[in-house]
Amino acid sequence: MSLGRVPPVRRGAMALIVGLMWLAFALTASAASPSPGSATGGDPRSSGQGPGLVGDPAFALLAVVTIGLATVAATLLYVRLTARTGR
Repeated sequence: MSLGRVPPVRRGAMALIVGLMWLAFALTASAASPSPGSATGGDPRSSGQGPGLVGDPAFALLAVVTIGLATVAATLLYVRLTARTGR
């Protein structure tokens, strides 16, 4: 059903109904409880200290640099292969 053929009054009523439905959903949304949860023991990744580095940061840095260089190489190859030779 195209909205172009719907009379403006009916279109406005449809918008009002949809708006009221969104409002009803927004009013019934519940937030998280502000009280602390029942989790005990703190951070499971460390032995009582605060959150630390998880994984290997050097590997992550190497992966990012490798992906960047591969992207530059692929872009240059694409430009080289699709360049117009004569105008």
